[in-house]
Amino acid sequence: MTSNRPTVLILASDPAFSREITAHWPQDPAPFNSPEFIVLDQASSRDLKGSNYDLAIADASYDEKRTHNKKDENDTGKHRNGQNHLLIQSLAAAGKPAIVIHRDRARDFYNIQGAVIELRGEAGIWPALVGLLGREILRRCQAESHAREAGKTCAAAQSEATLGRYMLEMRTNVNNALTTVLGNAELLVLEPGLPATVLAQADSIRNMALRLHEVFRRFSSLEKELTVAARESGKQSLRAAAGNS
Repeated sequence: MTSNRPTVLILASDPAFSREITAHWPQDPAPFNSPEFIVLDQASSRDLKGSNYDLAIADASYDEKRTHNKKDENDTGKHRNGQNHLLIQSLAAAGKPAIVIHRDRARDFYNIQGAVIELRGEAGIWPALVGLLGREILRRCQAESHAREAGKTCAAAQSEATLGRYMLEMRTNVNNALTTVLGNAELLVLEPGLPATVLAQADSIRNMALRLHEVFRRFSSLEKELTVAARESGKQSLRAAAGNS
């Protein structure tokens, strides 16, 4: 989704079309937010790539009705099909969900091409149908967006967990190495006759080794705490399951 409040783009040359859409859009209970409607003339549908919206609803019936009134039937068919093709092509290229309303009774009741759903606008029912369908599309987009975010969070947590397990597995080797470094640093500090600069460096090495040793000691303590917490959580889950049975 583009924001917490979804955006519905209405492409229509007839103002009555957008009024029907907004008037029949179902009210969404929490936590779903009612969409923000943006109305543009249908001519704006030629280039929708990069547009900031979540669902487009387009009126193809305006051109169909306009061309149907022309005297030249051959020209009517070519113009109508050409306009509709360009509209569908532009919506498909945008890569976002779209609903296109037709009034041509020769069409199927619905047709799905990728993310574009074409509906035959049956009198009296099409605005409510579009509202229900549009709301479900937005809810699905919201659910998919949440799933993607959860997937990213899970992947990050797994990476951190892998790093943590590796550090816990290596703590014995690291502690052994630190013990060696610490022992040699202490021997240097006790060595008589060494220059002051060497003694200061040896003392720094000893202090850093002690700090690293303390860090890994805390890792070990944390591992024990997590193990105990996991056991307690498991016991509580078993007690809750037994109480509900």
